[in-house]
Amino acid sequence: MKITTDKSVLAEYELFVDSEIEGELELMEKATVEQPMSFIYGVGMMLPKFEENLFGKQTGDKFEFTINFEDAYGEYDDESVLDLDRTIFEIDGKLDEEMIFEGNVVPLMDNEGNRVNAQVVTISDTHVKVDLNHPLAGENLHFKGTILEVREPTEKELAAITGGGCGSGCGCSSSESSCGDGGCGCDNKDEKSGGCGSGCGCN
Repeated sequence: MKITTDKSVLAEYELFVDSEIEGELELMEKATVEQPMSFIYGVGMMLPKFEENLFGKQTGDKFEFTINFEDAYGEYDDESVLDLDRTIFEIDGKLDEEMIFEGNVVPLMDNEGNRVNAQVVTISDTHVKVDLNHPLAGENLHFKGTILEVREPTEKELAAITGGGCGSGCGCSSSESSCGDGGCGCDNKDEKSGGCGSGCGCN
């Protein structure tokens, strides 16, 4: 069976970005055979360019391709780094230290009521600096992996599409909750990218 619209796909892969050392790559995230990436093709769970490179492949096929940052998460936007009043994150006058610490990704609401993920950059006595950019903004994404399975999706998988299932990781472009810890069945986390919850080609 080949990968086409509405097919359920399992894959193992490694995601690299360009290293600061010219000509070298840095491993950011990976999904293994034991904990593969799982998604349904063509329903908006993945980056369009990611799917484009997998179309027509079948079980056992290997893949290796690069998605330029323009087709992934765009350029890094300095204006998306904000200093917010510390009181926003306080409960009864105390900072919620279980959620608010440097490097952690926290959910916020924008002026229009939309949920956005923000990474805590620094914390001062008066402000919390957060970065609203996707952790992979400005990065070219280099994928290398193997298709493990292509099949018809189950009713549960189809229901998850409308209910909320991809988090913000592993190639996903929608915000759902049923894809496990971070998104799309990928439980392997990487501190540099915020883990599967913020990387793996997803937004």
